[in-house]
Amino acid sequence: MNEWEWQLLEESTPAERLIVSGVEVRKGDLVRLRPRQGGDIFDLALAGQAAIVESIEQDYDGRLHLAVVLEEDPGKDLGVLRQPGHRFFFSPEEIEPLDPRAEEQRPPELLKILVAGIGNIFLGDDGFGVEVARRLTQQEFPGGAKVRDFGIRGYDLAYALLDGYDLVILVDAVPRGSAPGTLYVIEPDASEETPEPRVATLDAHAMNPVSVLRLAKSMGPVPGRVLLVGCEPATLGGEEGHMGLSDAVSAVVDNAVNLVQKLIREARSTGNGKSSLNYEKG
Repeated sequence: MNEWEWQLLEESTPAERLIVSGVEVRKGDLVRLRPRQGGDIFDLALAGQAAIVESIEQDYDGRLHLAVVLEEDPGKDLGVLRQPGHRFFFSPEEIEPLDPRAEEQRPPELLKILVAGIGNIFLGDDGFGVEVARRLTQQEFPGGAKVRDFGIRGYDLAYALLDGYDLVILVDAVPRGSAPGTLYVIEPDASEETPEPRVATLDAHAMNPVSVLRLAKSMGPVPGRVLLVGCEPATLGGEEGHMGLSDAVSAVVDNAVNLVQKLIREARSTGNGKSSLNYEKG
């Protein structure tokens, strides 16, 4: 929708508020821009930017849209003298509330949670995260929880991490030297700077959670908490590759499903994405 069409809409009475992810958003509130993939290139360039809601408008089909100005735009206070190019338009699904009231207003059961299965099913126990995600998709997760199998699609996961989740649980095979089938809960450390932070890249044939986190952080803020539910593999398929989990890893898949469910329950009970379980830094 262009500026001229919005000028026509502004002749009607704007909406006073709308609800986004359980949070009330009004004129003047601060939001984070999260344009959808495949959208306008100018909108995508604003991903991660903080903006101020200038108005909430309703289109001819009854859908609500937000007119926003960037928080750091020096021309945001020019009012009617402002030229087109200082104001942008987004749907409610493309913004994340940043108002201080947000954490108080979001009910714990509506925490936005992503469970991401990671791994290559052609490399033996590296398919652990994929299998856990498959079994979790058969469970009921009310509220804002979502389970996705990302396989080795690192770029897709990096973009997903920018979607304003309160908690992200990655599930992957993690070789750490313990007995095969050992489960871990780890908080990945992506704070270490890469040698070339402006050119973050991923191996298209593999998925490394820390590399994905670094890539996501190079593109914008990664809110909330990220945890990794890992499993010690017995084999990663060898030179020939291999489909199917080893007996040791297959035997703990249900335990991993229960562990993920427990992390989600505890995050919702605390209302802040945190868990009382002991976990490692790494």
